[in-house]
Amino acid sequence: MRSLSLARVGTWLVGGIVGLVYGAAGTVAHAYSVGWFPLGLVLGIIGCGALLVAVRLLTEDRWAALAAGLGMMVATLMFSGSGPGGSVVVPQTGLAMVWTIALPLIVAGVVAWPQRMAPAD
Repeated sequence: MRSLSLARVGTWLVGGIVGLVYGAAGTVAHAYSVGWFPLGLVLGIIGCGALLVAVRLLTEDRWAALAAGLGMMVATLMFSGSGPGGSVVVPQTGLAMVWTIALPLIVAGVVAWPQRMAPAD
């Protein structure tokens, strides 16, 4: 287990902020479709999944990936509720349900993925 350091906590904070940005972008864009193809949903899932995998591989810290994933889920939660004027950014549609369920599943999969093993000498 690694010790808690200022750099590690900073990585968690940066991961959470970047996750908020990606989550907000995916939440707003998931409803975009080209004809029958849900392009926004597909790009949102790919983008958020790629960010989580990159954070997990580059930092070698599942907590940083969890911070980014929590940021994504917080952004989705914020935009899914009713605003003060009663407006809703994410109406309850099939695409919205897929986005709302897929995002936590991706976060759980990336965070729970086993640690890479060091090569034996």
